[in-house]
Amino acid sequence: MCLTAASQFGVAADAVLPFACGIEMIHTYSLIHDDLPAMDNDDLRRGRPSNHKAFDEATAILAGDALQADAFECMATCPLPAQNVLRALGLFARAAGSCGMCGGQELDMQWTGTRVAIGELEHLHALKTGAILRAAVVCGGLLAGADDKSLEALSSYGASLGVAFQIADDILDVVSDTETLGKPAGSDEEQDKNTYPALLGLERSRELANMHAQKAIAALDGMAGRDADFLRGLALYTVKRVK
Repeated sequence: MCLTAASQFGVAADAVLPFACGIEMIHTYSLIHDDLPAMDNDDLRRGRPSNHKAFDEATAILAGDALQADAFECMATCPLPAQNVLRALGLFARAAGSCGMCGGQELDMQWTGTRVAIGELEHLHALKTGAILRAAVVCGGLLAGADDKSLEALSSYGASLGVAFQIADDILDVVSDTETLGKPAGSDEEQDKNTYPALLGLERSRELANMHAQKAIAALDGMAGRDADFLRGLALYTVKRVK
């Protein structure tokens, strides 16, 4: 998403690749830490033993810590105007920290085992999942020097995509299997997590996922070309998995 958004505004992928790699490093660190016994306690990730099972808990903690720090070093090497890189770094740091992903994970842990209202669930996932997805696409625009109107459109797209993705992920945990997912299926219900199917049922969850995917697509109405089409297709693919 970061590479495609930058390309939409005329910046080649090679120039943005260090930043995109940094985003994936942050994502990977978050998965390593999420799988730890103190959090989601999952033994499988991408079809293989999670980091703390393949090695040990101390290694998993340090691997996550190192990836988080190394990510920003990698991002800072982007050969683009310093002002653009600095703005993107600030935005992504906020999305990954206490006001974004980490804050959402804390709410997820606090509320596990207790049913919350749909508004609270939406807030949780806007932080835990949505903030990173939104930041990934907006940072591409920032790095390319996109104008404010375009950045707002990318932000709306990313926010709606984040909701659609999370709902689809919740649905897959119910209807798919461990081999397909590459992680334990049914773990949300087993741990009594707050999910869209748990609160609204599968059919209503599917309806909401499709609605947010369409909102993401609509946010890009003013954009044309292959890159914009890819982002639209990504929104459709996100919900196609659960039809």
